[in-house]
Amino acid sequence: MFQDKILLITGGTGSFGNAVLNRFLHTDHFKEIRIFSRDEKKQDDMRNQLKNEKLKFYIGDVRDYSSIERAMHGVDYVFHAAALKQVPSCEFFPLEATKTNVFGTQNVIDAAVVNKVSKVICLSTDKAAYPINAMGISKALMEKVAIAASRNIIDNTTTVCLTRYGNVMASRGSVIPLFLKQIKEGKTITITDPKMTRFLMSLEEAVELVLFAFEHGNQGDLFVNKAPAGTIGDLAQALKELCNADNKIDVIGTRHGEKLYETLCTREEMTKAQDMGEFYRIPADNRNLNYNQYFTEGETDISTIEDYHSHNTEQLGVEGMKKILSNLPLVRKVVFGDESAQYPD
Repeated sequence: MFQDKILLITGGTGSFGNAVLNRFLHTDHFKEIRIFSRDEKKQDDMRNQLKNEKLKFYIGDVRDYSSIERAMHGVDYVFHAAALKQVPSCEFFPLEATKTNVFGTQNVIDAAVVNKVSKVICLSTDKAAYPINAMGISKALMEKVAIAASRNIIDNTTTVCLTRYGNVMASRGSVIPLFLKQIKEGKTITITDPKMTRFLMSLEEAVELVLFAFEHGNQGDLFVNKAPAGTIGDLAQALKELCNADNKIDVIGTRHGEKLYETLCTREEMTKAQDMGEFYRIPADNRNLNYNQYFTEGETDISTIEDYHSHNTEQLGVEGMKKILSNLPLVRKVVFGDESAQYPD
């Protein structure tokens, strides 16, 4: 489906964009891959590092409709990964999170529809399910914007789908690089709450989820991958054991806007979720604006179904953590000295 097609990745210089390029840049899939972002330094670094004629770079901001619309000319597929995603930053600047995550997404979809893009996949996060922080709230509204837009695409020329996934291990700004840095520098490892659980997946698995959505997604579908989880305490211990380190651990307490566990599917979504093996498909609620349907057509089993969250999924434990961590390029490079391992700086 990707033969001789053009792909646009918004926020393409980030961890996800790098993973997509690692997957497709040296294959015959996609005749052109466009990287759209606002950071010229990261684009220049990527351009000089990869030196590939298939790559095209566009400076712009999803907040600016005209810049994303110009970059969309002739595009067949869009991975919409541009976002503000750091929880503390979004807590202090919630309006900025809204501008990028909500209005930016609407701009991307509008530009895709105008340019008759075949399919748009919007990337979301587990923090959008039962959100308690500004980042999660803005991503939850992003999902609503995308699903609402999918209902209003008259000729269905453009299909809009979403993916929602948990923590991507060793992605930029995540906790694994921080723990490794603290271990290597002989510092105390700072943990918010050792019993806090998080879903764990690799960048490659995040790409697989998006590709699955491309192949199987209908208008307004939301796809979720079934991921294992583990505690932050076990994660720190696993990294210590891999590094043969004896760093002390300091429990600093839960940060503002953090949950004890994350939810990938709410119980409301689980009532209609379709089990597709490694993934759940959650079809869009396509009821029209007839309020009687919202009052007379309820779900009788919502109260009996449990959310799908990081406390009730498969728990890895320390040994399970060590196994999957050993396969991460960052860990292979930093811990085992594998200079061939590539990961986003």
